[in-house]
Amino acid sequence: MTDVILCECFARDGLQHEPDFLPTADKQRLIERFASLGFSRVEATSYSNPAVVPQFADASALLAGLPRRDGVFYKATCANVRAVQRALADADAGFGANEISLLVSASESHSQRNLKRSRAEQWLNIADMARAADGRFRLIGTISVAFGCPFEGRVDEASVLRDVAAFAERGVRFVTLGDTTGVATPASVRSLFGKVLAEFPDIVPIAHFHDTRATGLVNYVAALEAGVRYYDCAFGGVGGHPAKVRYGGGHTGNVSTEDWVGLLESMGVKTGIDLAGLLDVAAECEAALGRELHSRVLRSGLNPLLG
Repeated sequence: MTDVILCECFARDGLQHEPDFLPTADKQRLIERFASLGFSRVEATSYSNPAVVPQFADASALLAGLPRRDGVFYKATCANVRAVQRALADADAGFGANEISLLVSASESHSQRNLKRSRAEQWLNIADMARAADGRFRLIGTISVAFGCPFEGRVDEASVLRDVAAFAERGVRFVTLGDTTGVATPASVRSLFGKVLAEFPDIVPIAHFHDTRATGLVNYVAALEAGVRYYDCAFGGVGGHPAKVRYGGGHTGNVSTEDWVGLLESMGVKTGIDLAGLLDVAAECEAALGRELHSRVLRSGLNPLLG
């Protein structure tokens, strides 16, 4: 039993930021390492247009080489019905993702920039994708820039709650709130997640925060205190946005997995992650990208008072 469920996002949200293609075999090896460490959710790839995000041109080949594991969800991002159809084709072939994410932006400007559609058009798209999925996958609704938009500024809480309701109406039980460029504060995190938990008892909220301004960990603790149990993170704090879509300025990476796991375990919160292998895998991720990543714990080691 664990107190929280962590999704390791290095292989998708992490690598989308990388301009150089990581070989498929290297991705597969790392994803298998993530699952063996105890991550019950792993963001594996995206059924993206290779011309837009070349990193995921190997989506089907990568998934075909991943052995299924009991209790592990491999997630693939889908931006449109065609992407869902690709996921269905892989599933029919006996491999592929068992969890897919459906994306919406909380602001009109971000939707146009990131998805090339208006919010209204994207909601129609999401309805079509949910129907096409036909109950074959666990659906994850994702609301980007839920705490603030780099183009429009503040995002109205009521608007985000309407988006949560819209996902619920489409049969999506898991909903991710994204702090896409690190503008959330502990107060805004407690407020928004508190309302989601109170108003949508059948929805499982997921926190997906970026550590743009070094507030990722404190905001995750605020989410934990509000009652959130599902979190996204990425080894080395990599990722943030596609390499060809620039916004936010500077570092926009995810909350570092090893830093978040280390903090949780220091707080007595059970993660289910194998601490003995955690830093070895973090070092493998760093080696795969060939540079030092944004990880305090990999530099300093886990808290010596742990255990």
